Amino acid sequence: MPERVTGMNRSEQSAEAVVVDDDEGLNEKESETRRSLEGTGHQKPALAGPTPWSLSEARAVRCGDEVPTAGQADERSGDDDLMEQVVARDNMRAALRRVKRNQGSPGADGMSVETLTEHLKAHWVAIREQLLAGSYLPEPVRRCDIPKAGGGVRTLGIPTVLDRLIQQAILQVLQPRFDPTFSEHSYGFRPGRSAHDAVRQARAYIQAGRCIVVDVDLEKFFDRVNHDVLMGKVAKRIEDRRLLKLIRCYLEAGVLADGVVSVQQEGTPQGGPLSPLLANVLLDDVDKALERRGHAFVRYADDCNVYVRSQRAGERVLAGLRGLYAELRLRINEAKSAVAAAIGRPFLGYAFWTRKGEVRYAVAYKTLDALKTRRRRTTARNGGRSLPHVAEELRGYLPGWKVYFRLAETPGVFRSLDQWLRHRLRALQLKQWRRGRRIYRELRARGVSHDLAAQAAAGGRRWYRHSMRLINRVLPTAELIALGVPLMSH
Repeated sequence: MPERVTGMNRSEQSAEAVVVDDDEGLNEKESETRRSLEGTGHQKPALAGPTPWSLSEARAVRCGDEVPTAGQADERSGDDDLMEQVVARDNMRAALRRVKRNQGSPGADGMSVETLTEHLKAHWVAIREQLLAGSYLPEPVRRCDIPKAGGGVRTLGIPTVLDRLIQQAILQVLQPRFDPTFSEHSYGFRPGRSAHDAVRQARAYIQAGRCIVVDVDLEKFFDRVNHDVLMGKVAKRIEDRRLLKLIRCYLEAGVLADGVVSVQQEGTPQGGPLSPLLANVLLDDVDKALERRGHAFVRYADDCNVYVRSQRAGERVLAGLRGLYAELRLRINEAKSAVAAAIGRPFLGYAFWTRKGEVRYAVAYKTLDALKTRRRRTTARNGGRSLPHVAEELRGYLPGWKVYFRLAETPGVFRSLDQWLRHRLRALQLKQWRRGRRIYRELRARGVSHDLAAQAAAGGRRWYRHSMRLINRVLPTAELIALGVPLMSH
């Protein structure tokens, strides 16, 4: 790949137009780029300059070498011209908009989303030629470990922004072709479907009397995906061998960690746009097998719950699922999987409870504990942060949490969470006044009597106790809301 350009010589909007639009008044190089995106015939320049993070010749062999040339590809039609659809102008323009909107961290090459359009303006013609010729090699993904709320870490693989763009373009071509063939019981990462739809369907099954759930957790699913099994299923749906080769290359791109690139023998890194679609392709056979057997189930990504009417039936279903997943070379995590009562069993952060015979939504206890732990860190009194700063940090995640759990029918729990948060914020404000004299002065200025202000000043380090007795009088809920503190029950 040519040396990357990092400078921005014109606005982002004009740079994007050069790469993927049809504007007039472009210079010669820009017009050449535009024509390449439109698929017009022109002499394509040879590649120049070294490729950053270049991979060995052996890796190219692993990705396959029987690939039609660009000239042969131009004569393809139907399912054989998918790569032409991927690099088409409108598709790339939509992919670029999505990548910009999603933002995200740089990958292994350090290039940011902000410099992507400038890089494409200079090098898209050569990149497009590589894609059409089947010679493009993705860069390794950058490893990023994210702590889990319940302990442990979730390992993400962050592709370069250029590879995210190409994966997004592939996704936009394949998703409309694959999605209609997926099971109606699959809800994860599909257009027009959401986690809320999955939770609603689970509730409907329980309400209908299926009170036992077979809760299946796959052991390190994204790390254990077998490349040959997955590519065999993808090849049944795709005839364009250039695209098949490119997808396998993305699976085998390797992971950069501590300056060392390790080759991927299995797994599909979480973090790329293609990974969720590939997961659905792999697991669709299990969905179809459950459908043929008449089971009531819900799957969201690798989380699958089957709802039955008895413990004995659940045990039979779990035994059958072990065999189905074994055919895909996947393993069930026996410690986290169970056949149990559906009421109270968490699913996608939600749990279910009953009132007067009606199944209702709640937030799972584990999810509530994780939220309180995070809010406890945010409102710690030894952080040296002002109330406006703490409020800003709370706004970073509480509104999204509130939107996701809007189905929960537990107003009392949310009121309790709000009361607890207000108490901690008031204690934080009291500590920031620090000394007895200032505490006394601030309280008196807010209308607190001499005796109460003096009592608070005398015990100034008993922040939490005094926050309950006094500060709620001078830092009311309305003032916290005006400060921008997100509250669950408002």
